[in-house]
Parts: sequence; structure tokens; C-alpha cells
Amino acid sequence: MTATTAAELAVIAEHLDRTRDRVAGLASPLRGGEHDDAVAAIYEAERALRTAQRLLVRASGLLG
Repeated sequence: MTATTAAELAVIAEHLDRTRDRVAGLASPLRGGEHDDAVAAIYEAERALRTAQRLLVRASGLLG
């Protein structure tokens, strides 16, 4: 069961990494315009996704 959980965590972490890239890409076209608050929120979400991804990778490694 532990190996299955570790594998599932690794897959979720990979999805989060791809989602983080997509989220970061959404901020680029908005920079320097009138949407600075939205850009800041998007980058904050990107950082949160990066943190979540790293924690899942760590948990997966600890299990497997």
C-alpha cells in the first residue's frame, strides 16, 4: 500500500508541476498593464502550487 501511495503522490506532484507552468504562463501577457493585482495573485498561486508540488515529492520519497 505504501508504494501505491508514493506512486500516486508522485503522479499528483507531476500534474501540479504542469499546472504551475500553465498558471505562470497566464501572468506573462498581463504584466505591465492595468492588471497588476491579478498578476500578483497569479504569481502567489504559482508559488503555492510549487510549494505543494515539492511537499508531495518529499512525501512520496519518504514513503518509497
